[in-house]
Amino acid sequence: MTVTPAISAGAPPAGERPAHRDPDVLRWLGAYTSSAIGDNVYYVALSWAAVQSGTPSQAGLVMAASAVPRALLMLGGGVIADRFGPRRVLLTGNGVRCAVVAAVAVLLLVSSPGLWLLGVLALVFGVVDAALMPALGALPARITTRGQLARVQGMRGMANRLAGVLGAPLGGLGVALGGAAAAFGAAALFFAVALPLLAAVRIGRLPREAAAGRERPARPTAARELRDGLNHIRRNPVLARLMLVIALSDLGFVGPLNVGLALLADERGWGASGMGWVLAGFGTGAGAMSLLLTVRGRVPRAGLVLSVTIAVGAVAVGAVAYVPTLAAAVGVALAVGLLAGLSGALCGALIQTESDPAFVGRVTSVASLFSLGLAPLTFPLTGAAIALWGTGPVFAAGAGVCALGGLAGLGSGALRRAELPR
Repeated sequence: MTVTPAISAGAPPAGERPAHRDPDVLRWLGAYTSSAIGDNVYYVALSWAAVQSGTPSQAGLVMAASAVPRALLMLGGGVIADRFGPRRVLLTGNGVRCAVVAAVAVLLLVSSPGLWLLGVLALVFGVVDAALMPALGALPARITTRGQLARVQGMRGMANRLAGVLGAPLGGLGVALGGAAAAFGAAALFFAVALPLLAAVRIGRLPREAAAGRERPARPTAARELRDGLNHIRRNPVLARLMLVIALSDLGFVGPLNVGLALLADERGWGASGMGWVLAGFGTGAGAMSLLLTVRGRVPRAGLVLSVTIAVGAVAVGAVAYVPTLAAAVGVALAVGLLAGLSGALCGALIQTESDPAFVGRVTSVASLFSLGLAPLTFPLTGAAIALWGTGPVFAAGAGVCALGGLAGLGSGALRRAELPR
């Protein structure tokens, strides 16, 4: 494997290449986009097949099956990403997903295996996601310089928006033309496209990897590596407070903007199309902010901007449930998207720049545990709370939790002063 020179945790090297002109970043971006489109196609296929094969409650269990292993194994996934390297983990994970989804597509073509097969597929995806998500966060720091990481986060955000716009319609088209089997086959194809692009990405070696080639020190146990990662977060005042900010903002944001929005649209009589318009407003705002970061490449006083953005965004989250018209809700959702797009990108960039390169996977796994592992588990609680108290109070409570995240950031001098490299 050809590698670039060793990466240090210090200042960016001279002659820094802009991320949008770096072939390795563009290959990674192409692989990430293809894989993300495949994810969206897969979820459409899985939900359709589950609804056709069982009751609504059974379909819900299948859709939620991946969340449990993802939450339980996420921290271990960070250890795997740092131990074996993020590119290798991404190649292996996408290869497994491609093979498993293709096998399910073939089985659905030749037989009717039932709901159990979909449950197994969802569990496999949850296990693989637990390793893929930390690796996704760790790879940018190995293929570009620290000064370009904010721009890379903007590019990743744009890829997410594109995948959301294209993936779901492609999944629906696959189901319409050939049933769930065709949609699963299309998802496998998108996962397959990512593989050669990832294989062509050149990654930088860490200093400890260069030293290991000479001395071959004994490798610590996985448990020790996990403890070292947690201690790395604890000893860094920016990372320690940033984990708290991420936990509070995601726990307050995810439930209302997913379960709560659907119930709000039904309560107000907006219907599915109205909910779609609100989501489109959010996606437009987040996409616009991703484009701005891609072009600008850096936000001064990143830690302060992050904290203020979360605090102001909390007000917008609460306002969604109280605006009088659908048009106003779309406008508020646009503001939420702008603010969430900025804060999310800054969180990712600060994690990568504040972490020692050898620990980025483990640090990312902790952040992902809150945002993608534990936060979705609040969905049933959100639905039950809305049934008891209504949408307005629950959106307000969620906004309050988000605001606590912003205040936690503002209350930390280290995070307020945190800067992205120039």
